[in-house]
Amino acid sequence: VQLQASGGGLVQAGGSLRLSCLDSGRTFSSYAMGWFRQAPGKEREFVAAISYSGGSAYYAGSVKGRFTISRDNAKNTVYLQMNSLKPEDTAVYYCAAGRRGIATAVNDYDYWGQGTQVTVSS
Repeated sequence: VQLQASGGGLVQAGGSLRLSCLDSGRTFSSYAMGWFRQAPGKEREFVAAISYSGGSAYYAGSVKGRFTISRDNAKNTVYLQMNSLKPEDTAVYYCAAGRRGIATAVNDYDYWGQGTQVTVSS
């Protein structure tokens, strides 16, 4: 598993971004996928997770209703569609892969991408 996140950038509050995470390996569909974020001076926190098949997803309360996680196993890619962005969503966003199903803890994931910066201006 080799994860490469992209799609971050600078956006005004209320705007949208779509993050992508490509797995260049050949076992993508064997892993549940998650998105986490880390703001300066804060711990890495769970954002969203999706099951192996994409049939189930789970969200942190702070993003539920605004963010949508999805995956395309044919393209080895997981997405995070972020709408109605707020300044407090500003962080480095990381994708992660794990074999423990939908999980919310950092330690439940085995592989991590390099992160992509999302900055939301007020």
